[in-house]
Amino acid sequence: MDTLNLIGRPAPDFGLSSLDGVVYRLTDAHGKVVVLNFWSSECPWTERADQALSEWMREWDSSVAWWSIASNANETIQQLTQSAARRKVPLVLHDPFQEIADLYSAHTTPHLYVVDATGIVRYQGALDDVTFRQRTPTRFFLKLAVKAVLAGEQPDQPQTPPYGCAIVRFKGELCC
Repeated sequence: MDTLNLIGRPAPDFGLSSLDGVVYRLTDAHGKVVVLNFWSSECPWTERADQALSEWMREWDSSVAWWSIASNANETIQQLTQSAARRKVPLVLHDPFQEIADLYSAHTTPHLYVVDATGIVRYQGALDDVTFRQRTPTRFFLKLAVKAVLAGEQPDQPQTPPYGCAIVRFKGELCC
């Protein structure tokens, strides 16, 4: 599956239900910078991203919204709810049939997107430069991208390869 380059384009709009049933539409967040985080209750790379995002959100204040999107076909609502509570993830939206993951061409958890306050995608890719072989980050791609967008600038590196666990897709089968 190829990654769709959304940089500089309007973010595809969507409506998804949170784990408690409230519907969120991306267009409702215009006026804020939105970090879209394709998320998993099982992936250790996602858990690491949750820790970093929790810390960075304190710096970014209310001008940034953090929306996690759970797209794995094999994860139940109960699993998602328990992991979100344990990790203190403020908002998890459920994408049980990977429709939004497909719309954004998200491949991994985490796969991160930064949408500016006008609804334009300014970054897509990895949290940082950590990989299986490089365990200590030297560059925090997402944090740098959000910092640039908040300053009204373009990120120096608007696209990086996402790194994490594959999004689980079961075509033709129902989940949940």
